[in-house]
Formats: sequence, C-alpha cells, structure tokens
Amino acid sequence: MPEPIRQFTAAALPVEVYASEAEMGRAAARSAARVLREAVAARGSARAVMATGNSQFAFTDALRAEDVPWDHVTVFHMDEYVGIDREHPASFRRWIGERIERRLGPALVEYIHGDAPDAKAECDRYEELLRSAPIDLVCMGIGENGHLAFNEPFEADFDDDRWVRVITLLPESLTQQVGEGHFPDIDAVPPTAISLTIPALLAAAHVQVCAPEQRKAAAVAAALREEISTACPATILRRTPHATLYLEPASAGALGADTPVAGSS
Repeated sequence: MPEPIRQFTAAALPVEVYASEAEMGRAAARSAARVLREAVAARGSARAVMATGNSQFAFTDALRAEDVPWDHVTVFHMDEYVGIDREHPASFRRWIGERIERRLGPALVEYIHGDAPDAKAECDRYEELLRSAPIDLVCMGIGENGHLAFNEPFEADFDDDRWVRVITLLPESLTQQVGEGHFPDIDAVPPTAISLTIPALLAAAHVQVCAPEQRKAAAVAAALREEISTACPATILRRTPHATLYLEPASAGALGADTPVAGSS
C-alpha cells in the first residue's frame, strides 16, 4: 500500500499527498475497493458515482488490480454534455463504458443520456435513480477553475434542493475540455451539460477526490486556502469530513512544503 509523503487536515478535510500520480491512484483505488466491499458485505450491494476525465486515469487503472465484488455494484456517472450521443469521442458515457463497464464489469451502469430529447426530464429521471437508495461512494476530481462535476464558480449552490441539473459551462471549463484533447476548439464544446449538484456529490457515505497534475495546482491551493464560498466550489470539501483529497507533488506544488492552509492541523 503506498504511503503518503505528506498528510494533513484542512478544516474537516483529510488531505494525502503521494510520491507520484501512480501511487496516488493506487491509494485511492485501495480505499474505494474497501468501501465497496464493506457496502456489499453489509447490504448485499453497493452504489458508486464515478468521475471521468484525464485526472481519473491513474485511479481507474489501479482499480483493475483491486478485489471488488463488481457483480454487486451499480455505477453512476456525474455529468454528460447536452446534445451528444454516447459514441462521440468526448462523451462521458463512452468514457465510463470503456474504462469502467468493459474493464471492471459492474452489475449495472446507469447512464446520463445527454442526447435525450428533453434534458430537464432526463435530469428528473436520473435524480430519481440516485435518490432511490444510499450512495456508498463518490469518486471525483477538481476542475481547473475549482468546479466539482460541472458546478461552476458563482453558479454552484451548496444547498441546492435538486440533485441533477442542466449547467451552463463557463469559458474556463470549455477551455479545459479543449486542453485535455477532447475537442478541437472551444466552439466544438457543447455549452451545456447535465450534472450532479454539490449536495448530490456530497450525499455519499464516502467521497474521494483525485486531483493530479500541475494544471490543477492553483485550483487545489484555492480549495484549501480561500474562503469557503461558491467562488471556488471545491472549498466546500473543507466542510466534508467523509471526504479525502488525494494529491501528488505536481498538484500539491502551489501549497509549498511548509505552507499553512486554512484550518490545517
């Protein structure tokens, strides 16, 4: 089991920094596997929400080596672009299908249909599925502008009564999608997405956040240093003791080895 090279708590949030992205992924995978095994042992089944994107590669790769009773696990994902089908190269349904469903073989994957004829009705349908039973685990990342799922700065609602909404993406999020190689230019990125809200993401019994790479360093520092507010949605993690933030040296680089963070211990 990889051991963190730095470990601290920011307010209520445990933070673990690992020596490499691969070690970070293995540590997160080991923790996720334990949560899923315990849920299956207790109830006979487990339910998990999985993020997509480049930041989740090390984690999902490491999951393949873990002992997980996937035939008792239902998987959800947390967002999808409005108007694209599941075969689009940037579709999050396609990502989940290739990296989770085909590789790991969960009992069921519940997909968000971004190309549904009525996006609001699709939000209602997916929210009903999410609320139908406890969520044991949410595995997510942090956006370059501090968003969680697609809950954007100043638009996120920490007390939203909805669990699934149509979100309008900010220019920073559009640019991130291009930078990650999912679209050729900003004009090709769909302007809206169906996304789980902040309360939905944090409703799980366990939340783990994998945020590797230098391009996430500023967002990580903001999440741990700035006032808790929707200006940086990821700051809400500091009020989430059932979450763990997993970093590696590049993504933790803006913190500095001895830099105090808000509410650290």
